[in-house]
Amino acid sequence: MKKSIFYISILALGLSFSCKSDKKEVPNEVETETTITDTEEKSESNRVNTERPDHFDETKNITMVLEPKSNSTVSGSVVFKQEKGIVSMVAVLKGLTEGEHAIHIHEKADCTSDDGKSSGGHWNPTAQPHGKWGDATGYHKGDIGNFSANAEGRATISKITDEWCIGCGDESKDILEKAIIVHQGVDDFKSQPSGAAGSRVSCGGIIQ
Repeated sequence: MKKSIFYISILALGLSFSCKSDKKEVPNEVETETTITDTEEKSESNRVNTERPDHFDETKNITMVLEPKSNSTVSGSVVFKQEKGIVSMVAVLKGLTEGEHAIHIHEKADCTSDDGKSSGGHWNPTAQPHGKWGDATGYHKGDIGNFSANAEGRATISKITDEWCIGCGDESKDILEKAIIVHQGVDDFKSQPSGAAGSRVSCGGIIQ
């Protein structure tokens, strides 16, 4: 009887040790990288900031219309959504010439001029040089980048970032009262201050 109890005790200890050794450590933090453009390009400098004021967690949506400028036929719509401190943008365009074009955020939600220049220059609240989004040498908060239109002149552009907000009041992040501008040409990411992207063929104000 004593031998049976002894063997049972040893077996129980073995099972307890086995269970403990099977436990896996779970990391405390998960880093999420932002999507720079609709390509797969990402940067170490664009990781999501998990420390943010409560008002960044508000869910907000804006749908805006893009109108033709500079005698073009380029039109479309843009949807911005803010959720848990992250802003996503999806733009759907038509009437473009086939190939690459640039898209930026500009300073003012004013599209009254025929050439779109009433919207001002690039939105650059941090006073950085113009460049490719995520570039270590600097870039504008409005430097969205380039996209491609298909043979039918249609394109869809998407972006996800924590460097924007909708109506948060932070001048370095708030995209309200700014404008989306589509250019006829391609942003070379070098020419200052705007990338030599050519005429402004479509414009829309980011307003609530």
